[in-house]
Amino acid sequence: MIEFKGVSKKYSGNVIALSDISFFIEKGEFAFLVGPSGAGKSTILKLLLKEENPSGGNIVVNGYDVVHMKPAVIPYYRRKLGVVFQDYKLLPEKTVYDNVAFALLVTGVHGSTIRKQVPMVLSLVGLSDKAYRYPQELSGGEQQRTAIARALVNKPTVFIADEPTGNLDPDTAWGIIDLISEINRRGTTVLVATHAKDIVTSLKKRVISLNKGNIVRDETRGVYSNVAK
Repeated sequence: MIEFKGVSKKYSGNVIALSDISFFIEKGEFAFLVGPSGAGKSTILKLLLKEENPSGGNIVVNGYDVVHMKPAVIPYYRRKLGVVFQDYKLLPEKTVYDNVAFALLVTGVHGSTIRKQVPMVLSLVGLSDKAYRYPQELSGGEQQRTAIARALVNKPTVFIADEPTGNLDPDTAWGIIDLISEINRRGTTVLVATHAKDIVTSLKKRVISLNKGNIVRDETRGVYSNVAK
């Protein structure tokens, strides 16, 4: 499903972000990316999203050769990915419903499909009663749930979250993680980059630990501890 094979990434000034890393995430797996700031987590996500290209190695996601992908294919590839960020990235002038519907509109979906899909995904994230609220009228947790709904409405095969609980209080954070776990139980492959030690240790999911651009630990039922300083 997600394969990095001998992937390296160098930036100008000979800054090494990733150094010959390899890992494989199975279809339907839930994996955490952990490590200190600058370890390489964000670089991995940018490479997955085809926002950047590696300096070396191969990346295959759901059958797509990401490294050699033609520009015309990139939008179609990204539609297979559901992506959530720490800062939500909601459109402030649009309601919850319209924020989610927008993800379908930009792919050319209209009418009855939107009227069917949006209520379904809002129900999944527990926001049916907030469909016509604006982002500024929502709590942080509700804004993140809206972002998750938007990421799910295209029925992605891979769900990627970058610090999805970083701005939330502990109780709300656990609610978001419970929701992401439910998404995974429904068959979606999940990759979460996080510093949330308690969450990672409690869930006992796959943990890929990075430090200075290297994978220093990869455990099937891992914990956050023992990450290299």
